Amino acid sequence: MKKWIGRLLGGDKETEVAAGAGTAVAMDEVALAAEIDAAYYRYLTASSGSNLARELEERVLAEVRALAADPEGASGLVPRVPELVAQLLGALSDENISTAVLSAEVGRDLVLVAEVIREANSAYYRPAKPIETLEGAVTMLGLNGLRMLLAKIAMRPLIRTKVQGVARQVAPTVWKHSERCAFAASVMAPGLSAGVFESYLAGLMQNVGLQVAFQVADRICEGKVPGSGTFGVELFAASRLLSSVIAAHWEFPVEVVDAIARMGDPDSSHLAQALAQGDRIAKLRLLLDAEVIYEDDSFVTTGLNGFQRRCLGKLADLGD
Repeated sequence: MKKWIGRLLGGDKETEVAAGAGTAVAMDEVALAAEIDAAYYRYLTASSGSNLARELEERVLAEVRALAADPEGASGLVPRVPELVAQLLGALSDENISTAVLSAEVGRDLVLVAEVIREANSAYYRPAKPIETLEGAVTMLGLNGLRMLLAKIAMRPLIRTKVQGVARQVAPTVWKHSERCAFAASVMAPGLSAGVFESYLAGLMQNVGLQVAFQVADRICEGKVPGSGTFGVELFAASRLLSSVIAAHWEFPVEVVDAIARMGDPDSSHLAQALAQGDRIAKLRLLLDAEVIYEDDSFVTTGLNGFQRRCLGKLADLGD
């Protein structure tokens, strides 16, 4: 699996700057992020969270942090990427590859063909008329769009774990967040002079450690997890570090690894800032969809600028 991510980053990047994407928000960013994380964690664990002793919380956090010191062991807890998808992602590093060649490569897997055609007909691309051929779908997506789609397909098994318990319960929502975070981060990226695809990839990757963390919590807490929002903020921070360690072990690009590890730091890279904004927007989208909060909530009205709110609305088109 190693090195396949790095090989595909030679393609072109979108350069259109989204006006207003980098506008400062007139709130304490750290406190705001913690409040949103706490609300999202309580929503995520609503069916399995319990009022557990602080001693158990500390045991969970300690084990998750210990896994970050064991990259090989942590990586072994995550499924591997399908070989065909890895090969296709490698082929996409060639900017001169033709649509015909790409179509032939994708056409080797009927499930992949269906995914590509479905994506080309999605609300995001909004074709004038339905696209029914693989070559037409590849043309609609373009090299960068196809690269993002294949990355999403590659990462999906990493989140949709086959384990039982709490990790299995939260997996669908964690994956929804990953998809929406990746999309939102890629939209925020141009306004921050960050790489579009790198932002998308970081968004997909940042929750891999969280799925491992829920496996740890489930085992230590015997089928439950701590329900405290404060614990959730700590768990998210520890699991992002674990995600970055796994990404480094798989030889992801250094800037992607660093962005995941330093997301939310005031002096972090432009890529980390795009990821942090995408993470916030994605969490708010899920909380809105679940009617935990509403459009007039201060998280939305004060916590996001106008461009970010438009991206929040666009996420509603992604579906399940």
